Amino acid sequence: MGLGITTPILRSFDEARAREFYLDFLGFKIDWEHRFEPGFPLYMQVSRDGCVLHLTEHHGDCCPGAAVRIQTDQLDALHAQLTEANYKYAKPGIENMPWDSRELTVHDPFGNRLVFVEVAPLD
Repeated sequence: MGLGITTPILRSFDEARAREFYLDFLGFKIDWEHRFEPGFPLYMQVSRDGCVLHLTEHHGDCCPGAAVRIQTDQLDALHAQLTEANYKYAKPGIENMPWDSRELTVHDPFGNRLVFVEVAPLD
């Protein structure tokens, strides 16, 4: 038996703020969008490299306040990109954690937490 790729679903409440945060600040791209009818809540998939997230405005899909850990092997480059983006709602820094990882945490406008993690190589 094997398990497949995991795709987190994160709650959002405002399409413009979601686009500003995930596309403009974090550098994700939209893969696809879905609405049952014009004016209905948005459900969309965004991705960057191998990271795929679903963002939903639908009330029953999930609760706000989720936490997602996303592995990267280029945390310093990501930090430089986010610093350069000059997003007025977040100025994340890198933390050295006692479990031998370096982490950069950002909170989206909807209460979700994205933790970008670089794990120290094994000896």
